[in-house]
Amino acid sequence: MAAHFNIKVSEMRGPKRHKALARPRQIAMYLSRKLTSSSFPEIGSRFGGKDHSTVISACKKVEELLEKDLQVRTAVETLERQLAL
Repeated sequence: MAAHFNIKVSEMRGPKRHKALARPRQIAMYLSRKLTSSSFPEIGSRFGGKDHSTVISACKKVEELLEKDLQVRTAVETLERQLAL
């Protein structure tokens, strides 16, 4: 997934909040929740010890963006197809 956004996995798990890192991290958290049975705290711990509320916020944000941002929707759909293989 990190390769799709041209970033390192360590950056996805890191603390930086730059938009170029935060949006891919949010999408990864959203897909982790959607495609696994992991809880919000479990997902947060896999992303560098993020709080469960951060994961909840990320999922809500991506759900909103799916409605109005074609670029995000395309990225999420592409990644879902790749992960389903």
